[in-house]
Amino acid sequence: MIKLSVPHLAGKEKEYVDQAVESTWITPLGPWVDEFEHRLDRFLGKGCCAALSAGTAAIHLGLVMAGVKAGDEVICQSLTFSASCNPIVYLGASPVFVDSEPDTWNLSPVLLEEAILDRKRLTGRYPAAIVAVHLYGMPAKMDEINEIAARYGIPVVEDAAEALGARYKGRECGTLGLYGALSFNGNKIITTSGGGALVCPGPDEARRVRFLATQAREDKPYYYHTVIGYNYRLSNVSAAIGCAQIEELPWRVERRRTIHSIYVRELGAVDGITVHDNPGQDFDSNFWLSTILLDPAKIARTPDQLRVLLLEKGIETRLIWRPMHMQPVYADAPVYGGVCSEDIFARGLCLPSGSSLTDEEVISVCDMIKALI
Repeated sequence: MIKLSVPHLAGKEKEYVDQAVESTWITPLGPWVDEFEHRLDRFLGKGCCAALSAGTAAIHLGLVMAGVKAGDEVICQSLTFSASCNPIVYLGASPVFVDSEPDTWNLSPVLLEEAILDRKRLTGRYPAAIVAVHLYGMPAKMDEINEIAARYGIPVVEDAAEALGARYKGRECGTLGLYGALSFNGNKIITTSGGGALVCPGPDEARRVRFLATQAREDKPYYYHTVIGYNYRLSNVSAAIGCAQIEELPWRVERRRTIHSIYVRELGAVDGITVHDNPGQDFDSNFWLSTILLDPAKIARTPDQLRVLLLEKGIETRLIWRPMHMQPVYADAPVYGGVCSEDIFARGLCLPSGSSLTDEEVISVCDMIKALI
């Protein structure tokens, strides 16, 4: 079975976990958590990281730190996973969905400004925050997004859950907004088995996030709370895995890029298939997942039909994220645009991209796709 993206254990994971167990530090907090945060900081080269239990927790606390409150509206990219917008609802706020643009598949700057101005006209207030996503590791047009956000005084929370190691204009994704959320779920570039981190502007903000993530317990000899907190800190054992994984991070990113280059070489010239690639020199995706679009005028099979046929041949693929404005749970949410993300969803397919795949396995996936279409 050729899987979509499986964890790749090739370093010192067992050694570090054994050390954590032998030290009896197996609960949240501990020396491996501190070390993991330091290693993330060094890799990103900017900001201060707070290690958390999930990428969703990172987005949640990023919105808390950005000042989002009950009754607010928050703009979010529609073409994304639900974890990008569910934390908006956790806070009693309401999502406003904005369509993607075709180059990056990410938040359209044109529609973003249209949405901001229209929400001000309708509600009398600007949205409280913007959640910008780097879909499948492809950087969003962050300079344009940040410029628009600054014009109206709106903080940007960057969902870089899929984009660790990706760069926009030479800068690391996760460091391009006021706050940046990372994910270390099992299928990501690196994993802690489950976990995430929030990239903060500085040490004071990171300390506040760590405080909120440990139930907001005040520094007293008894349990004392002045604000609502959360049980969101990463465990020491999970952080030990992360420390081993991050040692291999540059290689893992380059391996995914190599896998993507094979897809471009093998499928890029196939009539009816478009391999989604960096749209220009400003963009350097980590290609967490390589993706293709099928042209229904030239290929009779739908992405889902191709997915089923590939699965029967032992190849796991995945349909593109279904846009949030098409989800029943968000049926009543405002949406600006929608045509682009709906088209990508209708025609797109994610291909096996795990760093443990061999060149031969990737070529076999390409050969099978060409045979089945």
